[in-house]
Amino acid sequence: MREAYHEELDAISDGLVEMANLVGSAIGLATTALLDADMQLAGSVISADEKVDDLQRDLENRSIAVLARQQPVATDLRVVVTSLRMSADLERSGDLAQHVAKLARMRYPDRAVPLDLRRTLLEMGQLAQRLMAQAAEVIITQDVHAALQLEKDDDRMDELHRTIFQHLMDDRWQHGVQTAVDVTLVGRYYERFADHAVSVAQRVVYLATGEHPGERTTDGPA
Repeated sequence: MREAYHEELDAISDGLVEMANLVGSAIGLATTALLDADMQLAGSVISADEKVDDLQRDLENRSIAVLARQQPVATDLRVVVTSLRMSADLERSGDLAQHVAKLARMRYPDRAVPLDLRRTLLEMGQLAQRLMAQAAEVIITQDVHAALQLEKDDDRMDELHRTIFQHLMDDRWQHGVQTAVDVTLVGRYYERFADHAVSVAQRVVYLATGEHPGERTTDGPA
């Protein structure tokens, strides 16, 4: 009985890792679709988001079943409740990747991103994918130091986000209002995606230590 209980908890963790891997891949593919005006690739990202939604529903059902049948306490209860919150972050991340792909499809056959911002948006997309891969690894290892490092790595995303606004405010901007709106939106999508990856990592810190990152009084795991 106890073995089956821990298998249920492991299945919840495995579902989170699968969600993180899927949305990380999705943001990478969506970035390629955006920069290359690849409508077929954009369509595949949009369709694939349904799998992420299915995984979240499955994880919610598993978590509710564990709460109802096992009535977990202490650390196990923290695992279930925190996993529900992480699944919401990951589901929203999938939606953001889908938004990037939808923008690429909306502007086809044109490219939504002007040439002078391609490098910035490419780095944002690559960074978003990398941060989510780190979040997936942190879920597996529950490495508190790696989780805290992820928040520091997110600082680069904030810098890139500010770079976009500086570019848009430049008097030399010649790409019109529609492109300015598109770039503003997609920059926000990447920035929020990264925030969700950080949120997942922060929840792992709470899961491993019982303390939220801002409340921790030691550098090592509890």
